[in-house]
Amino acid sequence: MGLLSLILIGIGLSFDTFAVSVSTGLIVDKISFRQAIRFALILALFQSMMPAIGWVTGTTLKDSVAAFDHWIAFILLSILGLKMIYDSMAFDTDNNRPNPLRFSVATGIGLATSIDALVVGFSFGLLEVQIITAVVIIGGITFLAAMLGMLFGKKIGMRFGKKMEILGGLVLIGLGTKILLEHLFFN
Repeated sequence: MGLLSLILIGIGLSFDTFAVSVSTGLIVDKISFRQAIRFALILALFQSMMPAIGWVTGTTLKDSVAAFDHWIAFILLSILGLKMIYDSMAFDTDNNRPNPLRFSVATGIGLATSIDALVVGFSFGLLEVQIITAVVIIGGITFLAAMLGMLFGKKIGMRFGKKMEILGGLVLIGLGTKILLEHLFFN
């Protein structure tokens, strides 16, 4: 898998982080730079470590599923993309949520927004992706998405949050389709 594909996957995975961060910017009156950095680091840590965990599982099972690994990657990425699109349609705008900047809440958000990265990591293991590169790219993009999301939440509100999550879902579906087509027609 090339660098561009890893960047696109990182962007696709970060859209739920972006949406949560926009929401955080909307519902928290004042966010210090230090609080924003801590929140973004927590989300980036979860989002970058989950692919590593999934990669270990994928590499372990690689020989068992080699004949149909491209179908697994396609199905998993498509399901994740469709889930992101569905979730964006049901986005909760209720302002009675707990403070997302509290460590325990941020940790829960980090875990919840990174489950899809675990599945992507499993696909990485099947496709023999360089996991260190993937982890750094996904973590960096997630960090930037969280910081920008909080800033956008403060500046422009939720006008684009749902649309960005839909775009992220479409990116993941597109990448799954690309993997499938490459294996079916170019391998």
